[in-house]
Amino acid sequence: MIRHSKAPFYLATLLLIAAGLLLATLRHLQMGVPWLPGEQQPVWLVEARIDFQAWGEPVSVNLNIPEQPPGFYTLTEQAASPGYGFAITEQQGDRRAEWTIRDASGPQTLYFKTRLIPNSETAEPLLDPRPVKPSEVFLEEPAATAARALLQQAEARSSNAASLTRELIALLNSQTPDQNTRLLLSDGALAPTLHRLLNFGGIPARIAEGLQLEDARRQQLLQPWIQIHDGERWLTFNPRTGVQGVPADVLLWRQATGSLLDVTGGTDSIVRFSMLRQTVPALQIVRAEADDRAFGSLSLYQLPVEQQGMFRMLLLLPFGALVVCLMRILVGIKTSGTFMPVLIAVAFVQTSLLPGLAAFISVVTLGLLMRGYLSSLNLLLVSRISALIILVLFITAGISIVGYQMGFSTGMTVTFFPMVILAWTIERMSILWEEEGAHEVLIQGSGSLIVAVLAYLVMRAPLAEHISFNFPELHLVVLGVILLLGQYTGYKLTELRRFAPMKRYL
Repeated sequence: MIRHSKAPFYLATLLLIAAGLLLATLRHLQMGVPWLPGEQQPVWLVEARIDFQAWGEPVSVNLNIPEQPPGFYTLTEQAASPGYGFAITEQQGDRRAEWTIRDASGPQTLYFKTRLIPNSETAEPLLDPRPVKPSEVFLEEPAATAARALLQQAEARSSNAASLTRELIALLNSQTPDQNTRLLLSDGALAPTLHRLLNFGGIPARIAEGLQLEDARRQQLLQPWIQIHDGERWLTFNPRTGVQGVPADVLLWRQATGSLLDVTGGTDSIVRFSMLRQTVPALQIVRAEADDRAFGSLSLYQLPVEQQGMFRMLLLLPFGALVVCLMRILVGIKTSGTFMPVLIAVAFVQTSLLPGLAAFISVVTLGLLMRGYLSSLNLLLVSRISALIILVLFITAGISIVGYQMGFSTGMTVTFFPMVILAWTIERMSILWEEEGAHEVLIQGSGSLIVAVLAYLVMRAPLAEHISFNFPELHLVVLGVILLLGQYTGYKLTELRRFAPMKRYL
């Protein structure tokens, strides 16, 4: 007899398990799918409130709104504007919320709300290799001479555009500014002065506006930030400190060169911001981001809702199969049919445990009684099974009617049981009764119910439901474990009682 090495089998099984774990880990890292059910993720609700006085004529209000703000992902956007038409337009990267109305007069208030998710993957500045020219800046004397002197002083201490920007910020924020700095700051605020200096020195620069995020803050105004283009990307600097980058608690609301707010048909306009930190289920965010993630096209969330519901049930079957393998191979519990307990467990999932148990026992008991009568007719197997299917149907219908009349919905759930499987189970048990007696029927029937209940408890566990649908590749791990169990040839736990007499010799 030639023995084949099992090394390739074990290697392939381990590779299968490793592949499942690796794919699940990648899905967790790429899509942010949580390992545990019920995990929450913080979300910032930011509301922009626009107030102005309308003149009694057509009104058009135009507000710049964020597009891919660094460190955040936009989850939802909505406007509250009774009587106004609303639309979001985009032109050359400048996204704007636009309200319009034919006639308005007196005080007007408009709202724009957005929900944003902190996202570290978008915190780095995006590549923008398109050539950007600095804005034309004309400075009159002596401001032009002062600007050149300040730029020369900063260039001597810098090596590139980023370091030059930091040096200029340090000079403008100096505790002991020289006369050139004082002259330039006398003509404007810090951020506009820095913006003019950078463009005057040939560095493309623009003013961005950011919002400091703090829970439950109201009536906040945007703070200016400086962005420069280094030839590859836009870099952001805090003009008050010179620190490069956008802090995690700052939302850059406006990065385009356009204005923040334009109002036609009104005056005294102002926009203020309020914010609130919330928490939402992490899976809700995963569904919203599925289209933009690497694993999004492989997610079951892309399927129609009806098919998602079907797969939520089907993907629980591997866990039920694993329970059956463990109970039959390692424990040694006898069942009626190999995977009949899995089908019973699936029915329990749909009916709930106690009503399902009551319905299953009732149907099988009545079916066995009727099967005893059919056996006396000496029918062929096919006819017997067909007759049983019809009888089982009448039994379930009768239980449903009686349950409904008594005010219980238990009987109504019996119809979820697969009729053919029930009929075949009744047939197998009746044959087993004739061949090996009622005792064996009781053992196998009880074993089937025990394994079915255990499989039901595993399949209904929140962790199992969460993993089976959100990490379907982990079923490769379940498959690998089942394959390894298939190689087990040792004693079962129920067989150990045979060795009980040996205790007297130990």
